[in-house]
Amino acid sequence: MYRIVIADDHGLYRRGLRLALMAGIPNAEIFEAACFDAVVNLLEEQASIDLAILDLNMPGLFNQEVLGDVLSAYPGTRFAIVSGDDSRSEILTALSIGLHGYIVKSQKDEEVVLAVNEILSGRIYVPALLSRASAERQYPTLPPAKNPIRRSVNGANLDRLTPRQQDVLKLMAEGYSNKEIARNLDIAEATTKIHAAAILRELGVRNRTEAAVLLQSWLSRNVN
Repeated sequence: MYRIVIADDHGLYRRGLRLALMAGIPNAEIFEAACFDAVVNLLEEQASIDLAILDLNMPGLFNQEVLGDVLSAYPGTRFAIVSGDDSRSEILTALSIGLHGYIVKSQKDEEVVLAVNEILSGRIYVPALLSRASAERQYPTLPPAKNPIRRSVNGANLDRLTPRQQDVLKLMAEGYSNKEIARNLDIAEATTKIHAAAILRELGVRNRTEAAVLLQSWLSRNVN
């Protein structure tokens, strides 16, 4: 039995994709996730996830570096992107990260089922629907990691962190190691590393010390 995660913040599309896969791959067990935290939790809690299908626009700070961390942490799982963007540059960027397939939301159900079967079989799937027009259009690529260092943190920065990442940040600021954070939050150490890396990139800092300083600075300015 295949175990598949569908991660998309649009419930209607998520349910539609689930129905298509259930009809086309009867022996599949399918899980749904609406955000980054839910994806990581499923990868951690559910044994042997065969395939995770991720929407690039789903909340959770997805960018090239974070996706790379997820792939490294779960080498036994295959990962595919599902997106409304059918540009060649976007597809090539996804494949260059190490993703195992790229599914376009406009594809027919039977094409999506074929794509999923290809990926589950160990092959790399690229859609064959690219037209000259789509190749000529310009689309944004996957958001790169944020390198500039911010000297202050505001509420907007912190609000961009997922709830789990906010929990991890608080413990990081208190000096806990990844192993201790994992134990405290009852999550895997690999999961902690993914969240910690995403936090540093979103805040634009180089290490935990800078993250802690920025958090404490923000908290001190917002004390009643």
